[in-house]
Amino acid sequence: MSKKVLGRGLGAFFPEYNEGNEGDENAPETKTAIPIEPAERVNVVLNIPVQHIRPNPHQPRSDFKEEALEELASSIRKHGLIQPITVRYLGEKRFELISGERRLRASKLAGIDEIPAYIREANDEQLISFALIENIQREQLNPLEISLGYQRLIDECGYTQGEVAERVGKNRTTVTNMLRLLQLPDFIQAALRDERITTGHARALINLKSEEDQKRLLKQIISKSLSVRQTEKMVQAFDKKNEKTASGKSGKKSADPFLNEISRRLRSKLSTRVQISAKGKGGEIKIEYYSDDDLERLIQIFDEMG
Repeated sequence: MSKKVLGRGLGAFFPEYNEGNEGDENAPETKTAIPIEPAERVNVVLNIPVQHIRPNPHQPRSDFKEEALEELASSIRKHGLIQPITVRYLGEKRFELISGERRLRASKLAGIDEIPAYIREANDEQLISFALIENIQREQLNPLEISLGYQRLIDECGYTQGEVAERVGKNRTTVTNMLRLLQLPDFIQAALRDERITTGHARALINLKSEEDQKRLLKQIISKSLSVRQTEKMVQAFDKKNEKTASGKSGKKSADPFLNEISRRLRSKLSTRVQISAKGKGGEIKIEYYSDDDLERLIQIFDEMG
């Protein structure tokens, strides 16, 4: 009985990875120990049975649209899986997914038995890092999934915002702004996740302190299809209205229009709330920050300005 080879070149790396002995009562039992060094089974691409690949427990992606999966499955049936998934070898003919869950799911839908996989060595901590970074870089994650991925790199891998930015190939300010999306109330996060608003809209809404104002403006963004620029102007209008209300209660005059404009420009540049108040011939500028990393981000911006 001829042996059935599972995967291109797989037997060269896993001599016992053959199931051609099925039905042969005289054949010896398949050994489970891999008689080769770990370095010889990494940094290679092999065809691996999908049933031997277990899902990634640290998968950052939570939204897999069935229609898109079906479209990818149809393409895989016709052309095969062009881009390999990434896995780590666990032993006992088992692998764990690092990145490529969408491709793995679509391959199963397509009825494919084996798919190409790049095998790399990774411990548990590295698995989390590799999974998050590779998915952030390669997959079409929604903004909140990306933000949560950044936060997990900080919480679970001990990275600073600067290290996250370096590893995912983004500007540090971009990483900080994405992390700020996690501070938004649930109703805005839901709108962003459902693609009813964009990241730009969400960033503008962050600057409104009142959730009631955020709700009112969110409804207008969706119902009137406001652009990000229009949303930013509306945020300014809410700010001016609140300043007038506060001034009326305190008996003070409203802020100088020139100072309002400077405050707006600083908010746009620094991506945080800025308040300017005149005092005699001078005044003060109040700049808010939300964490030590956020403060470092602002210092970096000031350094670049200098």
